[in-house]
Amino acid sequence: MQVQVHSVHFDADAKLLEFIQAKLSKLEQFHDQIIGTEVFLRLDKSDVNENKVAEIRMAVPGKELFAKKQSRSFEESTDIAIEALRKQIGKYKSKLKDNQ
Repeated sequence: MQVQVHSVHFDADAKLLEFIQAKLSKLEQFHDQIIGTEVFLRLDKSDVNENKVAEIRMAVPGKELFAKKQSRSFEESTDIAIEALRKQIGKYKSKLKDNQ
């Protein structure tokens, strides 16, 4: 699976990039035909503590899945977004089975 990480207006450190890569690679056990994934990390311009936003766009055959989450840290935002994608993958695969 090809993963592209875009950090908007800041440089993400290697530790964060490795964390994202490791979490996304676990999704391959739920769907083995993931084409590619784009991750956008950005800081929201609010005064609130929970201003770290992770947006993940994942391409699978015939569909594009998307999750956007905001929380206190990029790791937490990424974790929550990946969990949302895992649920979307499950729904998508069950829909494919129903259509066969």
